[in-house]
Amino acid sequence: MNTVIAILLAYLLGSIPSALWIGKLFYNTDIRQHGSGNLGGTNTFRTLGLKAGLVVSILDILKGTAATCLPFIPFFADTGIHPLFLGVLAVVGHMYPIFANFKGGKAVATSGGILLGYHWPIFILMLLSFFIVLKLSKMVSLTSMVLGVIALLYTVIYNIFFETDIPLLVVIILLTSFILYRHRANIARIKAGTEPKVKWI
Repeated sequence: MNTVIAILLAYLLGSIPSALWIGKLFYNTDIRQHGSGNLGGTNTFRTLGLKAGLVVSILDILKGTAATCLPFIPFFADTGIHPLFLGVLAVVGHMYPIFANFKGGKAVATSGGILLGYHWPIFILMLLSFFIVLKLSKMVSLTSMVLGVIALLYTVIYNIFFETDIPLLVVIILLTSFILYRHRANIARIKAGTEPKVKWI
């Protein structure tokens, strides 16, 4: 029973539509009707501003972290579920949230939250890489996809030279695939030269 509860809780944590609820509660705005319509930090920054964007991004990160850390709670300690599996369920919940008609975000922040909860050095690397790549490209979508590739390269090197962690490698491959898949429209706009660029960095 504890295993079932952990699985459901991980998905439900991911399903919390931070952008939707913050927008409606504090800005009287349904973010799905503005910008890209995406329930993520980027569209929140674009639609509601810096403060709301930061709050939503942090909450989305913490969803992945919370789900990944569930096995460390005594109630779930004997389930035998790998923390990364629960983290991935949170990502699925973020992309297809039951609380928002199964139409969510692109999973970048929540994926980062998994790394924060499971292997924090790679999270720090991703955070630093985010600002560097964003400064150079001015495109959040391109930056997000590049981060997936960087995370994959880091994990391969980590497995070869430091410690073998096949579950981490498999999950990074999976998360990178999720991110690339969810950015299909962005890839098309980048090729066409019509992808929006940020101005604050």
